[in-house]
Amino acid sequence: MRLWSRELWRLIGWTALGICLGWLVGMPGLGLAGGFAVCLTYHLRQLRAAYRWLTQRPQDEPPAANGLWGELFDRLYRYQKSQRITQNRLRTTLARIQESSEAMRDSIVMLDHHGDLEWWNSAATNMLGLQTAHDRGQHITNLLRDPRFISYFNARDYSEPLTLTSPIDERRILQYQITLYGDDERLVMARDITRLHQLEQMRRDFVANVSHELRTPLTVLSGYLETYGELSDQLPPRLGRGIEQMQAQTQRMQNLVNDLLLLSRLEIDQGGKDHQPLDVAALLNNVGADALALSDHQHTLDIDIDNVAQLVGSEQEIRSTVSNLAFNAVRYTPPGSAITLRWKAFGSGACIEVSDNGEGIDPVHIPRLTERFYRVDKGRSTATGGTGLGLAIVKHVLLRHDAQLQIDSHPGEGALFRCVFPATRLVTPAAPTHNVSSVT
Repeated sequence: MRLWSRELWRLIGWTALGICLGWLVGMPGLGLAGGFAVCLTYHLRQLRAAYRWLTQRPQDEPPAANGLWGELFDRLYRYQKSQRITQNRLRTTLARIQESSEAMRDSIVMLDHHGDLEWWNSAATNMLGLQTAHDRGQHITNLLRDPRFISYFNARDYSEPLTLTSPIDERRILQYQITLYGDDERLVMARDITRLHQLEQMRRDFVANVSHELRTPLTVLSGYLETYGELSDQLPPRLGRGIEQMQAQTQRMQNLVNDLLLLSRLEIDQGGKDHQPLDVAALLNNVGADALALSDHQHTLDIDIDNVAQLVGSEQEIRSTVSNLAFNAVRYTPPGSAITLRWKAFGSGACIEVSDNGEGIDPVHIPRLTERFYRVDKGRSTATGGTGLGLAIVKHVLLRHDAQLQIDSHPGEGALFRCVFPATRLVTPAAPTHNVSSVT
């Protein structure tokens, strides 16, 4: 404020001097104009010096000036200096980020809000074939033209990664993950998972081969044990009990081998060849009858059909899914429990629900229920004869049918397993099917 007051007094002084000089010659107005002209000339000269400094030599020292203009030049110079320091820091940080990105083995591609290429590291050149001179500014889908990647990119749901072969080397398996940031910009990362893919394939082949090789000796054992079981009345009681236990364990091993073979087939086979519209009502009735036979009619089982749509899928796989859920409900609920199989509309699609009023499951276990051989209560699961692969099979079947498994359960409140199918998996029959009444 002192500099501004001093500048104001300078203006007043020059105008007063101009008025005095004009009064002496009898023209005070001309003197006032002359005083203003002197002040205006001074400020225009300082403004011209500031313009030339900022546009032509911004890196030089500011022009020499006094008063308000001197203070203004000093402040601008200090501001410029601080901005240069900040810019240098940002350039250094950006250079370090780029250097670290260049050192990464994973591909990194930066896209603008239109999806055009802005920058990528050398790993992206090796994995994706991006060329600096020609590809900058191109849309990502012009270079990565796989329909699955285009659908993944346009869907804007990047919660799960996408696995594809490299566009320049079909022997390499890449896992894509897209992240949104900034003003709708995107960061595309690609990892080379060829080694992991090969190991996973080796695991699948090993499980499939071992399971297949076990079928023959288990069949032989089962045959001899069945023969010995028919002669149990001629054997000592202790030996007879041993044969019964061996028969039970052999049957359990056969069930485990069958489930492992089914899982291997689901993982290897892409499926879709046997998909056709299914009568879900009839399927639920058949599964319900099998579940009642398994429980020896010690449970109450209801079937609720509230949807006339048919489900497009593999009858064998869908039956296996519903059977696993229904049989689990029988095995893990006490006698007298109520079990319900339901087919109904859900959101824009439909769902098959299997619910019970049994003991329920602690929510802490729910995220891991579909893992192979995961058991909530190991002792009880072994006693019921389960293989620990049922829900893993359910998960794989639903993935092959574009569906999701939802589980809702709390201790003492029963359990609800919901298989949610999208609208694309539903067809309306030409003639409406009859609703199926509850079965007990």
